[in-house]
Amino acid sequence: MTYIEAVIIAIIEGVTEFLPISSTGHMIIASSFMGIAKDDFTKLFEVAIQLGAICSVVILFRGKFFPLNRWHFYLKLIIAVLPALILGALFSDTIDHLLESPMVVSITMVLGGVALIFIDSFFKNPTISTDEQVTNKKAFVIGFWQCVAMIPGVSRSAASIIGGMQQGLTRKLAAEFSFFLAVPTMAAATGYKLLKAYTETPELIFTRNNMILLGLGNVVAFLVALLAIKFFITYLQKYGFKLFGWYRVIVGMILIILILTGHLK
Repeated sequence: MTYIEAVIIAIIEGVTEFLPISSTGHMIIASSFMGIAKDDFTKLFEVAIQLGAICSVVILFRGKFFPLNRWHFYLKLIIAVLPALILGALFSDTIDHLLESPMVVSITMVLGGVALIFIDSFFKNPTISTDEQVTNKKAFVIGFWQCVAMIPGVSRSAASIIGGMQQGLTRKLAAEFSFFLAVPTMAAATGYKLLKAYTETPELIFTRNNMILLGLGNVVAFLVALLAIKFFITYLQKYGFKLFGWYRVIVGMILIILILTGHLK
């Protein structure tokens, strides 16, 4: 991986992580186009730079995360993240295998896009507008919805937002709760991946070049994610999800055609 490739993937991560269009799917496709998709460091890099994106959420919503004595808030996040921790540990190898498949990403991009096109019609009467109103049970259900995103291309953001709206949250709160839930979810996934690399293949981390790439990627992802989150919240309140749905359908169909014609492997 070159520095330019690292910056490109980090920009994609920052832009797409909190939009319902699948950051993993976009990074897989981008790395496939650049010919580095099957490289072990690339797979580690795509997960590790999530730390930068996580930090952007904590900074933007610092009033929610600090002070640390808001135990009701943190309890909901812990409850919501449990399904992902359990299923992620059980199906880690299967998930890693799916991460190598652009076709899986392409199909789920289309299916997820169709869901987003109609989501505003499905959930018209939200009743919950603040995170204090989200019960532990609702948080747990949203956490299960998030697990659908273990299939590459689904989008963690899209799955948890749909889950939030299904539980009666407004569009804005569903998106914000999705951001909050991203912090423990992505921190756990990143920590697990880095620990696994440290114990099994430490050379993927502890070389001068790779450490520079990881640092660069996290900084770029952090800065870009700050802008992406602000844009998404503003846009979502005015226009809803249809644009993101049509984007997913169009991109997914183009990718399927490219794969079937041999232009993308």
